[in-house]
Amino acid sequence: TMARDEATTQKPAPIIEVRNIVKQFGSVIALSGVSMSVGAGEVLCLLGDNGAGKSTLIKTLSGVHKPSSGDFLVEGRPVAFDSPRDALDAGIATVYQDLAMIPLMSITRNFFMGREPRRGFGPFKFFDFDFAHPVTREEMKKIGIDIRDPHQAVGTLSGGERQCVAIARAVYFGAKVLILD
Repeated sequence: TMARDEATTQKPAPIIEVRNIVKQFGSVIALSGVSMSVGAGEVLCLLGDNGAGKSTLIKTLSGVHKPSSGDFLVEGRPVAFDSPRDALDAGIATVYQDLAMIPLMSITRNFFMGREPRRGFGPFKFFDFDFAHPVTREEMKKIGIDIRDPHQAVGTLSGGERQCVAIARAVYFGAKVLILD
């Protein structure tokens, strides 16, 4: 029975695992044999000198770059992302320093950008603010930000509050791994 107990308590596969990842840009080797894994609930920090390949690794994990060679696994299954959307669909969300938000649009519009909830039929569909505003407020509150008005322009928020919008959005839409660059 001891062997059976050990088999049932096996550690789950890491959410992300890369083995011997190499990324070349022409003759420049940006990554050379990088291996790492990220398990559920883990927090990792990537440190290194300028030009060490930190951003290249992040862009490879988030689907911006394809590795030249090596293995990339998500929850134990090999993957080959063609775009950041593929990474997002696999549960890997990246929040970049520039945040890719539109300052003049509302917090709610930025929160749901690209995944807008709609109401209506056929050509008469419109953004469902009755659904979106409370979701935006609630998701922001979950991470400690009580936004005054989800209608307000995201440009009126501080840099930290804007980052929280991006993080709350990633979590709400099912991120299993959140990469902060």
